[in-house]
Amino acid sequence: MDTDRRQAARRVSRAAFIGTAIEWYDFFLYGTAAALVFNKQFFPAMDPVAGSIASFGTMTVGFLARPLGGIVFGHFGDRIGRRNTLVASLLIMGIGTTLIGVLPTYSSIGVWAAVLLVVMRIAQGIGLGGELGGAVVLTMEHAPKGRRGLFGAFPMMGTPAGMLCANAVFLGTSSLLGEQAFMAWGWRVPFLLSIVLVAVGLYLRLRIEESPDYADLVERRKPVKLPIAVVLRDHWREVLHTIGVIIGNSALAYIFMVYILGYGQSAAGLSRTFLLTCVIGGAAVWLVTAPLWAHLGDKAGLRAVFTWGSVVLLAGALAILPVINTGNTTLIAMFMLVMGAVLAMTHAPQGTLTASFFPVAIRYSGTSVAYQLASLLGGGITPLVAASLFASSGTSLSITAYLAVVTFISLVAALVIPRNDAERLGDQPVTADIAK
Repeated sequence: MDTDRRQAARRVSRAAFIGTAIEWYDFFLYGTAAALVFNKQFFPAMDPVAGSIASFGTMTVGFLARPLGGIVFGHFGDRIGRRNTLVASLLIMGIGTTLIGVLPTYSSIGVWAAVLLVVMRIAQGIGLGGELGGAVVLTMEHAPKGRRGLFGAFPMMGTPAGMLCANAVFLGTSSLLGEQAFMAWGWRVPFLLSIVLVAVGLYLRLRIEESPDYADLVERRKPVKLPIAVVLRDHWREVLHTIGVIIGNSALAYIFMVYILGYGQSAAGLSRTFLLTCVIGGAAVWLVTAPLWAHLGDKAGLRAVFTWGSVVLLAGALAILPVINTGNTTLIAMFMLVMGAVLAMTHAPQGTLTASFFPVAIRYSGTSVAYQLASLLGGGITPLVAASLFASSGTSLSITAYLAVVTFISLVAALVIPRNDAERLGDQPVTADIAK
């Protein structure tokens, strides 16, 4: 690869990482607030358990909107190009997040506060629905041969980076202002900061080049007319396989990132500050180890790294809530650091692995829709399911059983990935009648 393309690949990887981190910052702000704030600000008339379920329910609405975002942005990403589509997704997410920071609460307008919150969450979901799949595709298609695992991991690293920033800002704001001021108005500050971050992300994204693979495809033939139709008709097996690959990591990640913030306080008597600090530490380990796992995947095979990571992920699913239940702060802190590395092991390679399931002409649509469906069925419903299971059974064993089943599904999906799939990134044919 010549020097110009190498430099372009580096610019794209930086812009993909920062842009994705900003979008995940926005998305995780909501998850953190749902666990710590929204039940009191938007659902105060309910008892604490019902309020938490309602709060997590509004979070799930964002996941329901993500497949729609994947379809819409995937369509334009395959029709008019990856770069401009990603700029639009960042704008929608940033506007939705900033507006949450100025929403009136239940005490001001009653039930309409929750309605407006849901509308903003839908906007967040649509924006993020077109983000990660497109960012992975754009970065991977710029990458040098033999380094697609590493380059494809940069947008994946935006997940822990966004989580790290969201929780750090929440922790810093709450610690600086104190409990009363934070609950009264301080929780709005992290949402309002989003507008500044989005401006930075837009500046970087407007300076990157279009994917060379996509540009080459457009030179040779017209873009696919209805990419989602081709995906659902001819590549539904790949969609189901992608869901199986991703669902385990997604489910456990949202227990790690969101659910334990509320569960740890109510069930184990742990402080909010301690739990946020643990999540921040785990996110930092996740961020640092992700490129190491991706680099190992380029050397030893992404499939091998992901498969062994799925084994360890299953063990983590069985252990996470029993460890939290001990109330032993030293043990919990160490475990959360280890969990960061475990989540990175399966998260870092999954973008390149699953994008390789789809040909260039429909790759944005196929990757985005499949990823968002997996996130809905994994992370989207998991905090809500966990809260409901705990409310009905009174024990965390039911949640652990649920996590064990979901992570086992991903282990099975990993085992059936063809060994050469991570290298199968060329322009596979699409059916002519819909492609024209």
